[in-house]
Amino acid sequence: MKLSFIRRLLLTLALSSVLPASSFAAGTDLPKDLPKELPKELRIGFQKSSVNLTLLKHRQALEQQLKGVKVTWFEFTAGPQMLEALSVGSIDFATTGEPPPIFAQSAGSNLVYVGAEPAKPGVSAILVKPESSIRTLADLKGKKIAFQKGSSAHYHVLRAVQQAGLQWSDITPVYLAPADARAAFERGSVDVWAIWDPYWAAIEQSAAPRILVTGKGLVNNLSHYLSARSFADKYPKVIQVLFEELTRSDTFVQKNRDEAVAIIAASTGLDKPTIASFLERRPRSPVVYLTQNIVDEQQRVADNFYQQKLIPKAVNVRDAVWLPPGTKL
Repeated sequence: MKLSFIRRLLLTLALSSVLPASSFAAGTDLPKDLPKELPKELRIGFQKSSVNLTLLKHRQALEQQLKGVKVTWFEFTAGPQMLEALSVGSIDFATTGEPPPIFAQSAGSNLVYVGAEPAKPGVSAILVKPESSIRTLADLKGKKIAFQKGSSAHYHVLRAVQQAGLQWSDITPVYLAPADARAAFERGSVDVWAIWDPYWAAIEQSAAPRILVTGKGLVNNLSHYLSARSFADKYPKVIQVLFEELTRSDTFVQKNRDEAVAIIAASTGLDKPTIASFLERRPRSPVVYLTQNIVDEQQRVADNFYQQKLIPKAVNVRDAVWLPPGTKL
């Protein structure tokens, strides 16, 4: 990887991450003797929030860079479903928020963290109806809250409950995928909906819910890239190319906003105002290999889930960290 590329990554991260810029600086130099072997097929999982992957799919840069490799794309509704597919070998590469890999690792999955994007605390929200009596986090006591189990919204709700001085048992979690959660929220079957963009942006355009709180001050919302350990070990060159092209996709989003909005709208089926609102909240998001600070942050999330007995066993995040040959935390 060229030094100029590394410097560009670090500069962008310093401007966009709530974590110290130095936390993204280590472990990014790649050895020059990467293996030449490539897979016959690269199967990539993505979701509507996966901006960099959506743009990469549209750009077809992988097909150009990885000659002879068949690149196939699979869309999922949320991170937990995507990691189920990764765990059983249906896909090779995926991206999720912080909680899904923690839940997967606790359940015995052999996935590994291969990279990350910086924090995005402003792209998730806990929503209530405009007429709701819920005005503070303390008012969540006794309320039904819809969210995808094992998702970033799950951790957002946990941190909101803790911030209010409540216990997890003080709320009634209603585990629903995003589309079902929205339907339950709109018909009044639940009191609260915890969700991320672009689903949040979509309901803003149509129903104008009231924002009880965003992720700011509660969660970091880092995005993690994951793979099977066997795939990452065998094809580190593919991981390198993915990260280079994903970062180029992010640069495209920043420099060609109108075109990016149109591309993502067409891919997701959401309208352009929804996507524009989503991208307005989304910071610059280049992709890097993991560092000790990123691992430490993920461990704090994992420990919190375990202490609240929301995962079946404690996990050591470091056990699931993959780094390219010749690098270390």
